[in-house]
Amino acid sequence: MKRNTLFALIALGLGGVGVAQAQDYSSWYLAPRIGADVPDSARTTKTSLYAGIGIGTWINPNLALDFEYGINNADFKNSSPRNGHQWESVQLDVAGRYFFGEIGSGWRPYVMGAVGAVRHKAYSGSFLADSFESRSGGWDPMAALGIGVQYNISDRLSFRGEVAARYDHDNNSLNVDYIGQNGSTPTPAARAGFTHSKSGFTDGIITVGLTYSFGGGHAAPAPAARQENPPPAPPPAPTRETPTPPPSVAIDLRGVEFKFDHPKPGEKLIPSLKAPTADSVAILDQAVDTLKRYPNVRVEVAGHTDAIGSDAYNQKLSERRAKGVYDYLVEHGIDRSRLDGPKGYGKTQPIDTNATAAGRQRNRRVEFKVEN
Repeated sequence: MKRNTLFALIALGLGGVGVAQAQDYSSWYLAPRIGADVPDSARTTKTSLYAGIGIGTWINPNLALDFEYGINNADFKNSSPRNGHQWESVQLDVAGRYFFGEIGSGWRPYVMGAVGAVRHKAYSGSFLADSFESRSGGWDPMAALGIGVQYNISDRLSFRGEVAARYDHDNNSLNVDYIGQNGSTPTPAARAGFTHSKSGFTDGIITVGLTYSFGGGHAAPAPAARQENPPPAPPPAPTRETPTPPPSVAIDLRGVEFKFDHPKPGEKLIPSLKAPTADSVAILDQAVDTLKRYPNVRVEVAGHTDAIGSDAYNQKLSERRAKGVYDYLVEHGIDRSRLDGPKGYGKTQPIDTNATAAGRQRNRRVEFKVEN
């Protein structure tokens, strides 16, 4: 009992730090949890406290992978509290959790699957007077399936609740049938009172816990102030030797922002733009008009993303964003020879912090770079 209580306090302490920090979904996180182990009826053990801790990482915005450790110490049904725990179970596993809904929404349900191993230790004489023995089973394979829900408390801290069924292919350890529980000196038969049970058990694991992201969170430097239409410098006095310089061309697409995780493969530009879509379309139409008025101007079409997700995923997403704008320009009369790209830069060139929802929204964009 003391061991489980200490483990639970450590787990909750680790989970309680870091409130209101910046979560990076490409980073690692710590996941302590606590709950109950509801045993298979064939085990002849009582429901017991379950504690666990894991370290996980996001494969993409919907899939997380956790490496987990769990432990519970149970009493047998025919024992009393003063006898202490008689059945210890230690679990090591790798678990995948697939989350539904978009990042940023409050509650996100998920499904869980895990594979790993469980080791048991039975204390055969923990309640027999002046007699103490223990017998251990080897490591046996296990698999688990479950469902859960996660709630984002802050950008770095989340709550998890989960219910799972764990199948333990236990054919090494021995289930215990105790006799001589009146405190008398046990007979040799009583001391060896272990009987083989069936080779597989299905236990219920019910837990609540926290996840704490401890990577990333570094804010990008604030973008330099940009003057959209700087007043032209006074022109020099015209002379025959000095021709009048051509007017400067400024094309700004930073108002053309995208919904989270869009466009999907094959999705058109308009559904993937952040609402109100009409404002983004108006900016694109102004860019088309500017390019038509300056037929000698050539531009690079570059797509960008926020920091959520892997490098490879964001690279493909930024390329799709650039291509959507590139196709829009071509469809509206801009010759391909004047367009460099489409190019994707992934999450490598943020213009705002990725630590806030507003900053990440600004980073999901397409830009023009006027080429000389």
